Amino acid sequence: MFVPCGTSEPDFKGFTLLMPAVSVGNVGQLAIDLIISTLNMCKVGYFYTDCLVPMVGNNPYATAEENSTELSINAEVYSLPSMNLMALQLRSIFIKYKSKPFCEKLISWVKRSKCAKVIVLSSSHSYHCDDEQLRSIPFRYLLTPKMEKSVGEALQNLHWKEMEKSKSFPGIGDSELCIRIPGGGITKALYTESCAKEIEMAIVLKFVSEGDNIPDAFDLVRYLNNWLQIIKPQECSDPTTSVSQWKMPSSWRLLFGSGLPPALF
Repeated sequence: MFVPCGTSEPDFKGFTLLMPAVSVGNVGQLAIDLIISTLNMCKVGYFYTDCLVPMVGNNPYATAEENSTELSINAEVYSLPSMNLMALQLRSIFIKYKSKPFCEKLISWVKRSKCAKVIVLSSSHSYHCDDEQLRSIPFRYLLTPKMEKSVGEALQNLHWKEMEKSKSFPGIGDSELCIRIPGGGITKALYTESCAKEIEMAIVLKFVSEGDNIPDAFDLVRYLNNWLQIIKPQECSDPTTSVSQWKMPSSWRLLFGSGLPPALF
């Protein structure tokens, strides 16, 4: 599944894997973009898989004309050995009925690579929030049982809120409670597979609506940074300062197209 860029496969033992779920507003993918761009992570390989819709494009993190023509594909792996950090970026949707096999292959690769833990950045439809969720912060987390033992207390000290269980069939009084993540894509499948394979995994998500979700991506990486300390947070009351700590990739300039042509006016 994993194909290295070099001649030998990198050693990921003890690394933390950050990855997105292709979910509502693409918030997880935008957040991973910010992390890769800010830390200037190097591409070390890609996933050769038939589970994702094929795509190819220019280097989304180009910093100069020299590297702007490098190609990128649908699933690439970036690494920062100095921080024992790696990131998987997904850039296309799943082919029908292929999301579950992808989750199984991914978790098997994580286990073979001996990664220390996996953190999935995701999102969920805000219009599915119940009254309690609407009155609280828009962030939630989920931990596998193995992850709960190592970081559960730390997240409680940060006053993070765990994802609540809800009825399997809303509106039916005696339906059992379960974890539901509407609009979360493969989030629930990854969580279930990781629980079964005893993988240390944390899901960090935000309740959002479709639209311009760049602010949601900034919110998510800042929230994650409170825990992981990926970059040193600045003590400043001005929210624009904390946003400027994160470097937007060059590809975001065309996120909503190239603007209106002057000829229209």
